[in-house]
Amino acid sequence: MIERVDSWIDGAVRLAPNMVVAVIVFLVFIGLAVLAKRLVVGQGNRRSRENLGEVLGGFVKWAVLVLGFLLSATIVVPTLNPGDLIAGLGVSSIAIGFAFKDILQNWLAGLLILLRQPFNINDQIEINGYEGTVERIETRATIIRTYDGQNVVMPNSDIYTNAVLVKTAHAKRRSQYDVGIGYGDDIDTACEVIRTALADIADVERSPAPEAFAWDLAASWVTIRIRWWTDSRRADVVRVQAQVIRAVKQALDAAHIDMPYATSVMLWHDQTEAVEGDRSRQREGWPADPESPSEPRWQAIQRARGSADDR
Repeated sequence: MIERVDSWIDGAVRLAPNMVVAVIVFLVFIGLAVLAKRLVVGQGNRRSRENLGEVLGGFVKWAVLVLGFLLSATIVVPTLNPGDLIAGLGVSSIAIGFAFKDILQNWLAGLLILLRQPFNINDQIEINGYEGTVERIETRATIIRTYDGQNVVMPNSDIYTNAVLVKTAHAKRRSQYDVGIGYGDDIDTACEVIRTALADIADVERSPAPEAFAWDLAASWVTIRIRWWTDSRRADVVRVQAQVIRAVKQALDAAHIDMPYATSVMLWHDQTEAVEGDRSRQREGWPADPESPSEPRWQAIQRARGSADDR
């Protein structure tokens, strides 16, 4: 045992210079890794791609650290072949890939999102039933702040493989609202009144101009569809829509144009009448004629049988 410990001490003494050099080399690579990350992050900040700079900076940092570790290991153990280490890492990376498949998939999806930029920070998007403002894009997930102040942590792989509705992709967004007028009112007059009312709202875009046109002949009213353009931010869309509804209601009231309620008609009749099915004689909800009252079906059948017996 003493000989074995003595051989270990002799080996450590022989490797001490190599270990000192390896530590120095690894410290140098740590500094290079930090410097490389700062350079990448700085480039991202200058190009207004802060999230992409953070992700690529972290990747470059770890790549430099792995390279420094491999070089330090070969200095400590000169007989160690870097090719064998890389081959071993290649075999182990398969197992690591299966174990961390979801994490790697989300990381790669996040990198592709940052590179392709289908949306940016502070854009308002809708995906998988969630709608809100993009707060930040991380290596695993994208953080979306909903309009009621909650955070949605959406995995990057879901965003990359599903359809995303970017509501602030353009500066302007079109909104629409349906209004019903009475069948006795003039459609052209109502549309002109609505367009004039929208023209007086400051936040409604002048180009494209607001539109109002007949859209549907409903059961109780003629539907007028109203379209207008505003700033694409959600707060502006909601605020202007409230102004539009208020202005249209007041304008139609001032023009004495009716906005009718839904009307229902209920028809009552006795489905046991003898004339049931005879469209020329059947009553559709109208009162029975006192001079010719209706006859129940059973009574008509009984009378018909009596006449047959008499014959």
